Amino acid sequence: MGAVCALSLLAFPALAQDEDAERYTYATYFHCDVGMEDKADDIMKRDAPILDGLVKDGKILAWGWMSHHTGGDWRRIRYHQAASPEAAMVALETMSEAIADVHGEDDPANAEMAAACPRHDDYLWQAEAGMSGEERGKVGFSVYHFCDINREDRADEIVAEHFAPILDKMVEDGKIATWGWQSHVIGGRARRLQTMTAVDMGALLSARQEAIATIYEEDDAAGTEFSEICGPHVDYVWNIVHEAQ
Repeated sequence: MGAVCALSLLAFPALAQDEDAERYTYATYFHCDVGMEDKADDIMKRDAPILDGLVKDGKILAWGWMSHHTGGDWRRIRYHQAASPEAAMVALETMSEAIADVHGEDDPANAEMAAACPRHDDYLWQAEAGMSGEERGKVGFSVYHFCDINREDRADEIVAEHFAPILDKMVEDGKIATWGWQSHVIGGRARRLQTMTAVDMGALLSARQEAIATIYEEDDAAGTEFSEICGPHVDYVWNIVHEAQ
């Protein structure tokens, strides 16, 4: 089954229901001091109403905060979504200014956050495909793929033509809450991001296995070709602490 644990997907709110609307995800992946990361959670909980207000006012499309459950070195994710790469970048300043308006430029939380999570990696993703059900997931599985850059467009085609119908059906049946497929715009070495969320861990892991099995049962050739293009990958499981969209 190789890399189509590909279909072991994560957690970004899925893609706009208007298929023609572009959506970009700016994600900051934090490397935190495990003994201090609860402080980072407290700061984000404090700031959540401010950022929720930016979503309500249409200044960002969505935002969220997630905590590490299983996987690599990243311990927290803060993300926001916008309608263009430029808007995603501008939103960084908008979010910072909104928080400073409430807590001041000399907010001690800035230093506390830096101490708790001193390093981070930034990515800008473009949402390519996905579906969201009525109920948001509480846990998510994400797969960061290191694809052959010369053939990654073919991987997108395989996802759209072969994987999407299977995953859409799983959303419709209530087996998963969301799934998504996002492409690299700016950031590190990962070229594609697959995401899946579910109501709880049992449902998430069960859905992951079902998705992989179904893909190979229905079109083994497509699954194998996808694995050849986007084989190397890193998996994470996340707790979805807060989302607004």
